[in-house]
Amino acid sequence: MAVIITTPEEQDKMRELGRLVAEALDYIGDFIKPGITTNEIDKLVYDYHVNVQGGYPAPLHYGNPPYPKSCCTSVNHVICHGIPDDKPLKEGDIINIDLTIKKDGFHGDSSRMFTVGKVSPQAQRLIDVTHEAMMAGIGAVKAGATLGDIGWACQNVAENAGYSVVQEFCGHGIGRDFHCEPQILHYGKRGEGMVLKAGMIFTIEPMINQGKRHLKILNDGWTVVTKDRSLSAQWEHEVLVTETGCEILTISPRTGRP
Repeated sequence: MAVIITTPEEQDKMRELGRLVAEALDYIGDFIKPGITTNEIDKLVYDYHVNVQGGYPAPLHYGNPPYPKSCCTSVNHVICHGIPDDKPLKEGDIINIDLTIKKDGFHGDSSRMFTVGKVSPQAQRLIDVTHEAMMAGIGAVKAGATLGDIGWACQNVAENAGYSVVQEFCGHGIGRDFHCEPQILHYGKRGEGMVLKAGMIFTIEPMINQGKRHLKILNDGWTVVTKDRSLSAQWEHEVLVTETGCEILTISPRTGRP
């Protein structure tokens, strides 16, 4: 599959979809408290995407086996693709909520970490360093840079903090398709890999483990967990490559911060 260079009109649609998914994350963050279940979060996400935003949750029935829910809720040692269920969140949990809305033939995709009540300093540090790793990767994006520049920037931050980078899952191109080329690894060597061109749109979404990088996939075919059951964190933004850097398309409308 070829890498798509978006037109100005397509970029405007992607800005709209990026704003919608960021608004949905702002909305859902207000409900993250001890006692709520991830199934309740999932229902709120579905209702907001469909009834407020006029779109559709792209994860629902996506893939093989079909993903059964409207969002991914990855708690504590779940790296990604956690399936919402009836287990209540408890004080001290950390959770990644990954949303993708589809509307007018385009997609908006972003995820954030949330804390449930008061969390340990170790958990908060993992969350903060993972965000720093994502922002370092974003800072490496501009026309003429390489995919390896992004991966090296993310990896450098994470490993210097004593953490490990998940290698089996990556960022991806996005637009009319939920997932397309290029694949964005969160580790690598500077100067290696595809050269970036203005107009590319893709996600940067490092998954960082407190322990070793190794993982296993549960029998549901989706849920990915750390093999050593250490905590894992992830953040995700969509970026549009420009001649001089990039534009983050999924910044929170509420806070104005990435």
